[in-house]
Amino acid sequence: MHAALIASGAFPWRAIVPTGREGKRIKAWLQQQGGRVDYGPVDPWSILDGAVSLFVSAGDERAIVAQIAGVPVRHFTVADGREIASPPVDPLTVIEAVLLANRHYHDCFTGAPCAPIAMIDQLTAWRTMIDGNRKIAAAAGIADWKRQEIETFLWAGQARQRLFYRSAANAVQAAGRAKGAIAVWPSRVPASVFSLAKAASVPICQIEDGFIRSVGLGSGLHPPQSVVVDPIGIYYDPTQPSALEVLLETMPFPQSLIDRASALVAMIVASGISKYAAGHDRPPESPATGRRVLVTGQVEDDRSVLLGGGDVRGNFDLLRRARAHEPDSFLIFKPHPDVEAGHRKGAISDRECLKFADLVVRDVSMAAMLEAVDAVHVWTSLAGFEALLRRREVIVHGQPFFAGWGLTQDLAGALPRRTRRLSLMELVAGSLLVYPQYLDPVTKLPCTPELLISRMAQPSFQHQSLLTRVRALQGQVNRWFR
Repeated sequence: MHAALIASGAFPWRAIVPTGREGKRIKAWLQQQGGRVDYGPVDPWSILDGAVSLFVSAGDERAIVAQIAGVPVRHFTVADGREIASPPVDPLTVIEAVLLANRHYHDCFTGAPCAPIAMIDQLTAWRTMIDGNRKIAAAAGIADWKRQEIETFLWAGQARQRLFYRSAANAVQAAGRAKGAIAVWPSRVPASVFSLAKAASVPICQIEDGFIRSVGLGSGLHPPQSVVVDPIGIYYDPTQPSALEVLLETMPFPQSLIDRASALVAMIVASGISKYAAGHDRPPESPATGRRVLVTGQVEDDRSVLLGGGDVRGNFDLLRRARAHEPDSFLIFKPHPDVEAGHRKGAISDRECLKFADLVVRDVSMAAMLEAVDAVHVWTSLAGFEALLRRREVIVHGQPFFAGWGLTQDLAGALPRRTRRLSLMELVAGSLLVYPQYLDPVTKLPCTPELLISRMAQPSFQHQSLLTRVRALQGQVNRWFR
């Protein structure tokens, strides 16, 4: 490692030097000049911002970064600090010589050849994710079986002494000592953690599954391949703002992002992707004519229902309300997969369902069901968002994140904070491209939603671990005793 010396506004000089004998010589010389000296690897971009010039010893590759950034580079000899005149360099010439000439790039996920700009875009995405999570110093409420994935999402391989805490109070204390934030899975920490963090001036980021999660249920112990990390609130809680709500309300959506959202929707629909599944199957028989309406059941103690469910009192009440709204429609009820798997609350018998529904379906994917109906009634279910992607009419009985923007029929009333009228592709861009984070199940690297969807659509991705098989057996036992 070589020394780099930067002139900046905060200090007359700032230097980054290696440890060891060479570093000591450089440090002694620099301190004579009245500057600030830092040890070890330091991100060159963080010190180039606002720099007047960069002094480097011969062979220091950070000179390339400075030249690309347009910061003048000056060389000096380590032995006596004598400066060597450096001719001005055209940044485009540097880019051509260092990054383009006789260089071949390959996609880090697939190994296929790719353009240099694609790699720069990928590195930018990683940098944005790392910078966004850099302040998080500790996490609580993270189940053991998904800690590996959450660690990758939050810290992306950064060396940390301790990341996860079973006690939320201990996590708050650790984050306070590190002058950082705490990340929590809201349903697995006591409500008191928010007051504890506030008293300690520790910011909280809430973590939850993303909207394209995995092939398999979270309750079935399938680790998430997508999460959201929200420093404001959480998307399913309409009682307070969230980062998603703020970006949907305020973010400008450039045409390039809209075009990408449109292509993403086409990919999702063509692949038959939903939050927990991939692929197409045969929908149930329904009348050839007339209005066909799907009603999606939910986990009745789910936080999205408890916080944003309005005055609906369970799945049976949801069905009753849907029938009152659709007296002449062919009503199809689909129970929630977590409830059907025997892991969560909300089961109602077929006999009760058929008091209002014409048909109950279970072993059909959500994607196939959405293709077979004209409209969908949801409480707060993500199925409503997935129905919008397929241009279906969506009637909402609660206040989910996709309601209130002019795209749904909202029976629970308006949310005053949501004043903007969004196009479908603006909603998709914010909800699927900007807000969540995604993880490639093959390379274990952060990735784009497009890559994750392409993985989920492959038959080889449909697999079960020993843990998920045991969990499925547990669900069967729970159903027997229900």
